[in-house]
Amino acid sequence: MIAWLGTGLLGSGFVRALLKRGEPVHVWNRSRNKAQALEADGATVFTDPAGAVRGAARVHLCLSDDSAVDDVLELARPGFAEGVVVVDHTTTSPAGTAARVKRWTERGVAFQHAPVFMGPPNALARTGFMLASGDEALFRRLEPELAQMTGKVLYFGPVPERAAGMKLLGNSFLIAMLAGISDLLALAKSLDIPSREVVALFETFNPGAQLPARMQRVLTGDYDHPSWNLAMARKDARLMIEAAGRANVPLHVMPVAAAEMDRWLAAGHAADDWTIIATPVIR
Repeated sequence: MIAWLGTGLLGSGFVRALLKRGEPVHVWNRSRNKAQALEADGATVFTDPAGAVRGAARVHLCLSDDSAVDDVLELARPGFAEGVVVVDHTTTSPAGTAARVKRWTERGVAFQHAPVFMGPPNALARTGFMLASGDEALFRRLEPELAQMTGKVLYFGPVPERAAGMKLLGNSFLIAMLAGISDLLALAKSLDIPSREVVALFETFNPGAQLPARMQRVLTGDYDHPSWNLAMARKDARLMIEAAGRANVPLHVMPVAAAEMDRWLAAGHAADDWTIIATPVIR
């Protein structure tokens, strides 16, 4: 039997997928109505975490943050069966994750952190990515079960908090990408280009395909053979900012990038590849 603590949007998707596979699942959620919504799918609802985990071979968590994970685990602890394995899918801090793995291992409870790049539809459809790190023997034992919950499981080695760090890196990129999309649509508005045409452009032109090469250039420091030199990139940034300014449409990301370009231009790097502006981050 599996226990699931935390049945919000993501957790409920995972639970429904487990139930469809014929797994018996006990569920608990701080807001009881979210757990009760799973009764029609076959889940057994409990009013407290200790009751939900009693008799479970595996306990999964999908909560809000470090504090919630620590609080719920303490509430669940009296119900833990001998040999239980805890699998935490919550996005948590690397430091908090490392301390948590150490604490529960010392208490004799196997603890696997496994954050995900998955939304509720992915959880239900068992697609997307699940990340893991920590004790390899434990991970290999869990891997067949985790693999059935997602499209791909990525293992990042024995450091317990590495998966937590990788999850933050992925989310950092997603946030930065959305900020870029905000500027993109704002610029399109200032240029009187309909959003549907912008969408059509990026259905064909995929700049994300350039990401590995751009990252490799930054990591190697190869700025002497530019594909787009800094002077030209700054000129284009100026055109964007001017166009938005004429239409009184604010941009948020581009002015910050332009200011960093100006700093490098002043230091004499006009002919270098524009990716040089990322240098301070990795040096």
